[in-house]
Amino acid sequence: MKFKEKLTEKGFTEEQIQAVSEAIKGEFIPKERFDEVNGENKTLKTTVEERDKQLEELKKVGGDNAALKEKIESLQAENKSLSEQHAKELRDLKVDNAITTALTAAGAKNIKAVKALLTIDDKTELAEDGSIKGLAEQIKALAKSDGYLFEGKQQMKGVKPGESGDGLPNTDTSKMTYSEMAAYLAKNPDATI
Repeated sequence: MKFKEKLTEKGFTEEQIQAVSEAIKGEFIPKERFDEVNGENKTLKTTVEERDKQLEELKKVGGDNAALKEKIESLQAENKSLSEQHAKELRDLKVDNAITTALTAAGAKNIKAVKALLTIDDKTELAEDGSIKGLAEQIKALAKSDGYLFEGKQQMKGVKPGESGDGLPNTDTSKMTYSEMAAYLAKNPDATI
């Protein structure tokens, strides 16, 4: 949303912002995808460094066959645990990015606040396209029940700030124009100015 806000501050209209967004859509990688790949890259580098250290340890133990077998089994179990942890971290990152992308597309004003209202757990299923099954329905329900959390989803009804209950602007006569004051006095002949 920062991109849209920056263009709005520069004086671009909604149509111009939409046209610019469509024009550059295929040219850049979304931040969520970049973060996902970058996170995976960091984890893979760490994993490779750990395995290199393990190989160096194996070279040192190489003389005793029983000790070597024990060390290999220990390292295999450790590597399996690290692989499972990495897979979980990667899945969590993909789920988080899918949620962020969906909420951004839905026009959520505060993504963290809306995320807290979603029902997402370890059993949440990722679709083949990277989306989350059932997320669209949850967002639609939230937009309906809590429209104030989304851009342009809520219409305020009732009192408007700065207006009196009679449909006139505020009753502070020092800030009224001449025509507002005349209308106010016509409606409220006993009012003091």
